[in-house]
Amino acid sequence: MEFRVDFFLRIVMDIFYYGINIGFYSLIFMHTDLLGGWSMDEMFIFMSGFLVIDAISMTVFANNLWMLPTFINRGELDYYLTRPVSSLFFLSFRDFAADSFVNLVMAFSIMVWAIVRYPEPLSLHAVAAYVMLILCGAMLRYFVRMLFIIPTFWLHSVRGFEMIFFYMNRFIERPDRIFYGWVRVILTSVLPFGLMASFPARLLLDGFESLTLLHFAIIFILFYFAVTRLWKIGLRAYSSASS
Repeated sequence: MEFRVDFFLRIVMDIFYYGINIGFYSLIFMHTDLLGGWSMDEMFIFMSGFLVIDAISMTVFANNLWMLPTFINRGELDYYLTRPVSSLFFLSFRDFAADSFVNLVMAFSIMVWAIVRYPEPLSLHAVAAYVMLILCGAMLRYFVRMLFIIPTFWLHSVRGFEMIFFYMNRFIERPDRIFYGWVRVILTSVLPFGLMASFPARLLLDGFESLTLLHFAIIFILFYFAVTRLWKIGLRAYSSASS
């Protein structure tokens, strides 16, 4: 019974989350015509992107990454390190959240609704590219989260880092063009929460921009190599249960 209640409450919680975001942007556009250079229809497409990123993160990565610091501190990585597969891959994808998958379907449905209601025609290949870039944005969020978890190998507790991550994660929900100066540089390059959903939406709505796509690709590749390299370094400091 406890599992059933938790299952349905998580679904209801995300329904409220989706409704709050739709209501939030609807309320803003009752007082303005543009936000970050986007109209309400364009903002709904952007909003659907970060909802999908959040749903993917909760469905695929959240449970796995939540337990990772515990495994490191208790020396319970041994089982995963002896498997004939990448330990980072195994630990990141070992658990699948079925309750969050229902919410992932709802998030994709909101994306379809936002694209269909958009008043101007969008080509099929542009929409497909947008979806692929949103998936890349979800992976980039995973890379950033891992960079906040890997210090567990040395610090043993990353509670402070996790708090910073979840506070910074709110910037995914805001278009990058509302920020200026060094804040925008940080949010699109150093801690790239500002580009995970914004850049895919810009490439769909504003047309193809080679520099935007190149920026996205470079940040994605850099964070991928940073995570894989730091993971290997962290494993050298790992004290297994048998050591």
